[in-house]
Amino acid sequence: MAGTQRVICLSADLLDGGKGLRFALPELGEGVTGFAVRFQGKVYGYVNRCAHIPIELDWNHGDFFDVTGQYLICATHGAHYQPESGYCVFGPCRGQALEALPIEEQAPQVLINLES
Repeated sequence: MAGTQRVICLSADLLDGGKGLRFALPELGEGVTGFAVRFQGKVYGYVNRCAHIPIELDWNHGDFFDVTGQYLICATHGAHYQPESGYCVFGPCRGQALEALPIEEQAPQVLINLES
């Protein structure tokens, strides 16, 4: 299988600890979305699906961080995930993790590399 690389946003679109950016992931199935966030200067990407119950994390599009800006949070059940690893540190899925995506930043763009 050949890998496909595509631009998901501009580097400037992701502010540290700010709103994340959602994007479609047709490679993973119909209706599947992913998201990218910037935390402590680095960009991270995950499938937008809670490890507890397979629902999207953000009620309001792009709101992935908790009020402290230190954790990603599932708006439905309050699971808290470390932004740099996707590991759940609090909530009903403690010890599980979000599914990481192969995201890389090549300024001025953020790219995803998926198998097609």
